Amino acid sequence: MTNPLDIDTGRPSYPVQELSFIVIPLLKGVIYQDESPALWSSLLNQLAAVRDYVAVLGLELILDEAEGYAFLRSHSESGTEGANATPRLMARRQLSYPVSLLLALLRKKLAEFDAGGGDTRLILSRDEVVELIRIFFPAVSNEVKLIDQVDATLNKIAELGFIRRLRGERQMIEVRRIIKAFIDAQWLADFDKRLDEYLERPVQSMEGKDE
Repeated sequence: MTNPLDIDTGRPSYPVQELSFIVIPLLKGVIYQDESPALWSSLLNQLAAVRDYVAVLGLELILDEAEGYAFLRSHSESGTEGANATPRLMARRQLSYPVSLLLALLRKKLAEFDAGGGDTRLILSRDEVVELIRIFFPAVSNEVKLIDQVDATLNKIAELGFIRRLRGERQMIEVRRIIKAFIDAQWLADFDKRLDEYLERPVQSMEGKDE
């Protein structure tokens, strides 16, 4: 059967089953080149068709070939409010203050790491993460509780796909480069100002309420 999209685009025909093999994993989350090389290769080979396919769903494909990741997000809704607005398929996630703070700190750390050259993978220990965020806490006497709270927040960030724990080394994390797609260069340029705002609002608990 001819793919209806081919009539509009004039692009080569791809069986819907092959496109589904790529689109379904994208709907579930991020595709990483290093984790799924075969799937990544198929995505690159059928890139135009995948973009057309997901556009029908009101989604756009975000792909960074250099960094090796791809994901879907909803088209900007600016100017589409009202009866003609496209229903949102990809849900927005509301981040708690501690999660957003730690994401910002990890993004800044990645920028500093990249500026120094060298390895392409930013690996941090849990202790290093604790030191990154300690300044934003009132002085605490219970170090174990602080470490547990940091671990809980790292788990949430791992669920979002911005970090991953190293296999066999649970106290070590890798900062995933997809974080750059969500915290861009302009945001990072204003980071010092944002840090001042965070310092004026010390974290009482890593389990802060959602904003």
